[in-house]
Amino acid sequence: MSKRIAVVVRERQSEALRMAVGLILMDDIIHVYALDRVIEDTEKNRLNLETIEDMEMKAYSNISENKTMKFTSIDEIARKLLNYDHVLAY
Repeated sequence: MSKRIAVVVRERQSEALRMAVGLILMDDIIHVYALDRVIEDTEKNRLNLETIEDMEMKAYSNISENKTMKFTSIDEIARKLLNYDHVLAY
C-alpha cells in the first residue's frame, strides 16, 4: 500500500528537492511544499525541479515566484499536510 509523503522545503532546498526526487523510487505518493522562500536558481535545484515536473509530482508553494509550483496559501498548505502519513521537513 502506497504511503502519502510530503516533503517541506525551507532552508535546505537542494537536499529537500533531491530527497523528494529519490523518494519516488519507493512507489509512494510524494508531494513537495516550498515554504516562505524562493527556490534558489542553482543547477542542482533546476535539475530536481525539472525531474519533479517530468514525473508529474505535485508541487506547491506559498511564494508566487516559485513558477514551477502551484501557488497555495499557507492556511491551505497547513490543512493539506494533515492528510499525509509522513511529513519530512528540510
